[in-house]
This record gives sequence, structure tokens and C-alpha cells, in this order.
Amino acid sequence: MAVTRRPIARAAAVATAVALGTAALALPAVAADAPSDAASGTPRAAAEQKAPSAFTITDGTLDWGLKESFRKYVTGMAHGKITAGGGAKQAPDNGVFTFTGGKGTYELADHALKAAFKGDVRFVSTQHTFDIKIADVKVHTKGKTGAIQADVTLNGAKQNDIDLATLDLSEVRPGQGAGGAMTFKDIPTALTAKGAKAFNGMYQEGQVLDPATLTVKTGGPAPQPTPTKPTSKPTKPTSKPKPTPTKPTTKPTSKPSSGTGKVVGGKLSWGLKESFRRYISTGGSVQTAGGAKKISSGYAFPHSKASWNAGAKKIDASFGGSVRFLYQGHGIDMKFSDFKIKARGKTGTLTVDVKAQGRTSNDVKFATLDLSRASYKAKNDVVQLSKVPTRLTAAGAKQFESEAGGAPYKKGEKFDPLTVALTLSAGANIPAPAGGAGDVADSGPGSDGAAAGGGSVGGGGSVGGGGSVGGSVGDDGSLAATGSSTPSGALLGAAGAVVVAGAGVVYAARRRHDVQPGRHA
Repeated sequence: MAVTRRPIARAAAVATAVALGTAALALPAVAADAPSDAASGTPRAAAEQKAPSAFTITDGTLDWGLKESFRKYVTGMAHGKITAGGGAKQAPDNGVFTFTGGKGTYELADHALKAAFKGDVRFVSTQHTFDIKIADVKVHTKGKTGAIQADVTLNGAKQNDIDLATLDLSEVRPGQGAGGAMTFKDIPTALTAKGAKAFNGMYQEGQVLDPATLTVKTGGPAPQPTPTKPTSKPTKPTSKPKPTPTKPTTKPTSKPSSGTGKVVGGKLSWGLKESFRRYISTGGSVQTAGGAKKISSGYAFPHSKASWNAGAKKIDASFGGSVRFLYQGHGIDMKFSDFKIKARGKTGTLTVDVKAQGRTSNDVKFATLDLSRASYKAKNDVVQLSKVPTRLTAAGAKQFESEAGGAPYKKGEKFDPLTVALTLSAGANIPAPAGGAGDVADSGPGSDGAAAGGGSVGGGGSVGGGGSVGGSVGDDGSLAATGSSTPSGALLGAAGAVVVAGAGVVYAARRRHDVQPGRHA
């Protein structure tokens, strides 16, 4: 990068702003205190030659939570414990981790930052038989990219200096922190291929993880960026353009209806919660019945009966079919049926019958509906409440409670958006859903009636050495013994190693029984 100099009697400090991503990591480059004009007889390049090519990072922190849904899984369904030590600490309410004491270097030649941080974090669950420790955390960047590196120990087997997550600095802008520190807030992170292997392949490469915040201090003051001034003033328009009204060339084929009418068909599209479906796909299965079908965004339930009044902004609709989630190895058997929608203006309720572990709860007010952007009007004989945000109620959260106590989901938890479509005539066609929230692509495992996640769980690249980790899924849903010296149930116990499957706060209605050695409860 060019160094700016001014011809004065004694050389001033030369400040070099170095790009980190598209932003600037302000690090000082101090020139020599030597004359720089021609009269002095000393070449101006002398100061430049003495400018350092690398700078010392004297302190820093890395705030990173790995993955929020994984933290909730550990303390929720897995009934485990998270501990931070050695200089690391965790924010209250199962928050993110802060790794402290960052020290390292920044090199001008290729804009490379290397910093190591103090602290370690450990995730332990006796019930799901895993013990994971992340330590010796480092950050390295170069230009717009970088990675978070760490040592990962799984059930006693250690791998050193694994790139767990990539860093994308292309859209990150620097901020000013305490004591002149530079802060790069909310850097997007994603799981690497090595990270996926370290976590026994339960998560896929590219899975989005929690954003990270990097704060560093250098050995010298960080210069403030100089704002640039516009080279010319914007010109004022000499006259105001007059809009020319345009007339439609064709008449609309149909007018939206705003009255009431007889509902003859329709469907409810809903996926419950994507992370829950992904969790089931790690070793369970999903069954649909009664006309319910699997779709890209979850499941479609057929219309049973409905009433609609656009003027009053009112809909009451019932839907048939059922969806059943099974994960025998974890004692999960949960069935949802008899779906009812009650919509009133900007709010609504989803009511459902829930059968879990042999107990049945009818007409559970399961989720609230945010209808603030919904239209009750019909178009082409179709009334559609599209992608309505849903949140779990207290009664809904109760359905996930385990015998050991507590529910992994809490009141107000975001669940998948739902779409209600009602047809007013036999020939009306329900529009195909557009991409976006709730329109999730099929993931393969967990399709109707088929076991999800069966077969070998481990793989040669998993932590702990050769052979598969945890073996294959047995007839009872638990992991069969393999004879390998590596403990079965490796990283997250084939149970829901949800660092990347995104399961996070997953279903906790587990039956109480003894955990056999080498098997997952």
C-alpha cells in the first residue's frame, strides 16, 4: 500500500490503514524520525525502509457461540452441561463464549492476521454419551477470508488445529472499541469440511454457524479514517418532470372478491420446525397418514371444513391427516393431527391434537399466528394466508417436556411459518409457493415412512481414528457396538449431534430408562 508523506523539516508518523476484507483494520506503521526533503541529503525512502512490515497484536477477544441450537440441545434434550474455563467465559442464559487474551501479528505483505486466544469450552452429556472439548482457539485471516481454528477432543480422542469455521469478511466494517481497539462485529461463519469431519459428519460442510466478533488492540494507536469529500455538488433539476398517467391496455381477467362464500377445498402447509425435522433425520423416521403428504416446506394437510368472511377478516378452518415423528433410540413417538386454524384480523391460533409417549392432548392451542400482513380477500376464487409467522405457546411447549424436567422449547419460540389456502370453486387452482421462508428443500433423510439416518454413522474422517464412530443403527434405534476402541455415540451421540443438523432445541419427551454402555438413550 502507498505510504503518504509530507515534505516537512522532520518526518511525521506514517499511518498505514490495512484492508481486512473490504474494511480497514487500522494498524500503525511508524516511520523513522529522519529528514525527508532533498536539502537534507537523506533519501526520502529512508523512513519508508524503516517502517515495520508486521505489527504486534497485544490483546484481543473472540466472541463466538459455535451454534446456538447446539448449546440448547446440550442443556435441553441431552440434559448435559457446558463449562468454560482457562480464560474463556460464557454469557448468561446459555449465551455465547468469549475467548480472551488474544495475541498475535498482522503482516502488511499479504494482510494476514494471526491471533491465539485463551480459554476452552466443554460440552458433556452422560445420557447421550459425549464429551467434547474445544481449546487453543486461533483466528487467521487473509484479505476477505479467514478461519476459526481449534483443538477438538471427542471422548478422549484429540485432533489439533482443525479449521472449524470459515470467516467471511467481505461485508464487515470495522468499529471503534474501548481503549482504541478495532472491532469487527458479526462476522459470518460456516462449517468447514474438516469441521464437519471433526463432528462425526453429523453436519454438512457450509452449514451456517453463529456469527463471530473479533476485537484486537495493536502496539500503537489506530488512526481514524479520513472522510472523503465529494468532488462536485449535485446539480439541481431545472424543471420538475410531470408524470404521464398510463392506461392499462387490458382488463383484469378477474376481480378480487371481498365477501363471503362456500369453501370447497384447500390445504394447510406447515413443517412444525425445520431443526426438529433435521434432528429426526439423524436416526428416526417420519410417517404421514390420512391424506397428509410430505412437501418441500414440511407437510401438506387436506381441507376438512372451513368458513370465511373477508369483510370481518375471519377464518375458521379444519384440516385432516397426521404426521408422526419416531426416533426409537431416543424414546420419541410424537403424532400431530386434527389441525385447526382460527384467524381474527391480525392474530390467530393453531390448534392441534398431540399424542406423545402414549398420552393424548386434544385441542392444544399450540402456536400463535402473526397475521398482520395477511390478506383475507379472495383472488381467482382462492383465499390464501401465505407464510404466516408462528410462535409456540406455553401449552405447545409443554408437549415437549421430558420426565426429567423442563422443555427444550420455550413459550414464544419461533416455529416454521405456515400457509393456509382455501378454494371457493371446484376449478380454482392454489398458486405454487414462491421461494423464501418456509419453502425448504427436501433433505432426503426423514421422508415419509422411511428410516432417516440409517446405516453407518461414522466414517474414516471422524474424530477418534479409523473405522466408523458409533457403528450402525440397531433394530431398537440405538447404536450397535462395532468393536472399535472409539466409544460409540461419538461427537453428539448419533442422537442428534446437532452442531450442524441445526436441530438445537429439539424434542425432549424421552422415556426414562437406563442408558446401556455404548448405546444412546
